[in-house]
Amino acid sequence: MPNEILAPELKAKADKIVANYEERRAALLPVLHLIQDSYGFISEKAELEVAEYIGIPPVDIKEVITFYTLYHSKPCAKYEFNVCRTLSCSLAGQEKIIEFLENKLGIRVGEKSADGKFGLNEVECLGACEMAPMMQFEKEYVGNLTERKIDEILSKAA
Repeated sequence: MPNEILAPELKAKADKIVANYEERRAALLPVLHLIQDSYGFISEKAELEVAEYIGIPPVDIKEVITFYTLYHSKPCAKYEFNVCRTLSCSLAGQEKIIEFLENKLGIRVGEKSADGKFGLNEVECLGACEMAPMMQFEKEYVGNLTERKIDEILSKAA
């Protein structure tokens, strides 16, 4: 089967990544980042090709993509707000943050704005309970969220 996702140029980049690791499987996360950076998300076809390329079962790719919030299995908005919903963040006001974002963005959790600019998601623990409530925005983690802080982020993204 010809590789449609890992075309020669992209495969050459993946080969350079894999060369940095003793175990081929250890290169999985950076190879997935390469695919996502190139296509904007990781399609099912990409999952299959990466599994074959790395030499692991496709289910292992699916597990990684569904576990880590930095990977997307479908096209996402230009700016994604991933708000932690676990206990510490919930106790620190996560629900109010979600409500504020829904009103500001005009969308509900799990949706994208009509123009594709903003997306809003609730995610499992982001691992920084001491900064609750918190969210992931782009590749940054933002804690101690307030409406003012969110307004500042939105003004930069506008």
